[in-house]
This record gives sequence, structure tokens and C-alpha cells, in this order.
Amino acid sequence: MRIIAGKWRGHSLASVGKGDAAAHLRPTSDRVRESLFNMLGGGRFGAPFDGARVLDLFAGTGALGLEAMSRGAQTAVFVDDGRKALGLIRANIAALGCSECRVIARDATRLPRCEKERATLVFLDPPYGKGLGARALSAAVAGAWLAPEALVVWEESAAQLAPEEFTRLDARRYGDTHVTVLRFDGA
Repeated sequence: MRIIAGKWRGHSLASVGKGDAAAHLRPTSDRVRESLFNMLGGGRFGAPFDGARVLDLFAGTGALGLEAMSRGAQTAVFVDDGRKALGLIRANIAALGCSECRVIARDATRLPRCEKERATLVFLDPPYGKGLGARALSAAVAGAWLAPEALVVWEESAAQLAPEEFTRLDARRYGDTHVTVLRFDGA
């Protein structure tokens, strides 16, 4: 795995190795990540990376949030509760020297109250088929993590419907991965 574009382009990320089967550690492939970021950066969604405050839920290796940071995001918060994932996220942040990143070691469906600026760009990559994505979004709304009109990029095994307070903007399929793009309509 590597950073695809931006200031850290080509930088290798820590190897997942055998991963963490219990935590369903399944990183987004370089190819899917490249297609996803090309779609996001294509202009249809404005300039989602410029100065963005990223929230990466079920962060895994942190590759999605770090890719956004490489492309111009201002800050990133990575949330995961897997021991292997937390080690990988911290190793990747350290290797890139990203002081604008922080890690929350917690279940993404049980977020604490947001104490800093709200996220403008959210990556949501839960274990597939377990209903955790909707629960994590509910926790993010309840904890005041989302800025008005925040863009949410949700990876799952099937396209997702927009939960209450969200509008579905797009849905794409990349092999076995379905990406649903939502906008947060709440305040």
C-alpha cells in the first residue's frame, strides 16, 4: 500500500501482513482508493480535500485519511478499536510526520463528544454486512462530529441508503466494494 497522490505521493504505508481477522482489517486497495479519490477530486463535489477536517471511522491502516491529508486536508482524526489497526495507524502517521493527525482508540459506534472542529470529510469503512456503518454515523451525529454539509464516503459490500439527516449524492461499484457518497444535512 502506498499514498497515491499529493505531497506524500508514492510513500509506502506500513504492511498489514496477515492483518487482524477478528477486527476484520481489510484495507482499501490502491486501485480502489485511486478511483475513489479521482472521483472525489473530479470537481463534482467541489474541492473536498482543500483545508478539510477529516474523520476516518473504522480507520484500519489510516490510508484513506492519510491520502486526504496528502491531497490538502488540514487535520485528520482516526477512530478504530483494533490493536493491530491502531499500531498500523500510528506507524503510518509517524512515518509521514503528520502532526495534524490524532488517533482515538475506540469503537466507532460509540464516539465521545467532539471537542474540536467538526469534520467536513468523513470516511466510513466498517466491516462489511454488519450494520455498523449506520450506527457509526448515528454516533457521529449525536456526538456533534459532522459540520453542516460534510461529505461522507461510505464503503460497504452493497450500496447504502441515506440515513435520516443525509442526502445520497452518488454510488459507485469497484469490484466487491460499493462506495456511497452522502451529504450531511443537519446542523
